[in-house]
Amino acid sequence: MPRKSLPTKPSRGKADLPRLRRLSDRAIAASAPDELPVLPDSFWRNARVVTPPAKRAISLRLDEDVLEWFRAAGPRYQTRINAVLRSYVEAERRIMTPR
Repeated sequence: MPRKSLPTKPSRGKADLPRLRRLSDRAIAASAPDELPVLPDSFWRNARVVTPPAKRAISLRLDEDVLEWFRAAGPRYQTRINAVLRSYVEAERRIMTPR
């Protein structure tokens, strides 16, 4: 069976669920990279679901050049802004935490 590759273009969070449901296990396995190991049951024994922290929608005023710089990097610019702010907060917490 020829190997099929998965689409490389991001779907913007929308999967073609009917098409995915029609895929057989064999087709899914054929599209999976060979280097992925089969994980033993012991790997999953102590696994737990980790949910990301909740986000809150706000209105934030940014300098125009700062906003344009993040937007120019492409989609998910708000996620990158959040990552920069998180990095700053974590650095400040390290400075403020007594040792």
